[in-house]
Amino acid sequence: MPQKFALIGAAGYIAPRHMKAIKDTGNELVAAMDKNDSVGIIDSFFPDADFFTEFERFDRHIDKLRRLNGGEAVDFMSICSPNYLHDSHMRFALRSGANAICEKPLVLNPWNIDGLQDIEKDTGKTVNTILQLRVHPSIIALREKVRNERASAKHEVDLTYITSRGHWYMQSWKGDEKKSGGIATNIGVHFYDMLHFIFGELQENVVHHSSETMSAGYLEYESARVRWFLSVDFKYVPDSAKARGQRTYRSITVDGEELEFSGGFADLHTRSYEEILAGRGFGLEENRVAIETVASIRNVTPVGLKGDYHPFLKV
Repeated sequence: MPQKFALIGAAGYIAPRHMKAIKDTGNELVAAMDKNDSVGIIDSFFPDADFFTEFERFDRHIDKLRRLNGGEAVDFMSICSPNYLHDSHMRFALRSGANAICEKPLVLNPWNIDGLQDIEKDTGKTVNTILQLRVHPSIIALREKVRNERASAKHEVDLTYITSRGHWYMQSWKGDEKKSGGIATNIGVHFYDMLHFIFGELQENVVHHSSETMSAGYLEYESARVRWFLSVDFKYVPDSAKARGQRTYRSITVDGEELEFSGGFADLHTRSYEEILAGRGFGLEENRVAIETVASIRNVTPVGLKGDYHPFLKV
């Protein structure tokens, strides 16, 4: 029998991937909400879904479905809202009798995880998150390789991710650190989770530089030493990439060898939903290390380091 879904944040960039995943897994979106009404994409997936621009009316509708006889209650609530609202919207989902599926970052601060765990216990419902790199075949293969090595082995890793954004970025909620968590949280959290997933527990976290559009530092895990650089500023894109018309540049090397995982991204949300529906999703605790990592990056004072350590850093 198809599961009934609701979705918060239907006008967001990532929402269509959730709609596709709901459809691809044979389930039904019955209600969606966003304060913005540019949501015509819904017609491509679930044209009969009810839509609301006011949270209060959405709340009332979800409650009505829960009270109706005949199995109309929402089983899952997918959350694609701005980062700072994730915690509140997951709490709403659980208290409405639905399981939550939340986009990254799950929350902005690690103590929010503790509060959500209490609500899980109170309601009997669960939170799952989209940690899509954990289901990527190349990442899984590397993790198995690292696990089979001697415990003392340390890999040298360089992570560079530059995803150019226009002037709109800093004017939106994404440019407000209190709402997005800043660059490392907004565009880097799934990479930090990937590093923890592959290389084990985090042992050291140092920030070298940090600004509204760029952040760089060093992380050490049980099995890896990692130099990382993240930015939304086009000026950091390498000239070779610019010559090819690229506005985004991503590179992860392990011991000097490029980790190739550019393919297979299209269906990772659907794969994540399949795992969640099969009871194999990633819950609150699986997010803790990555959330602690980005919270620390956001709150420590950068120590400063010249650009020869981070080749893409122009200082």
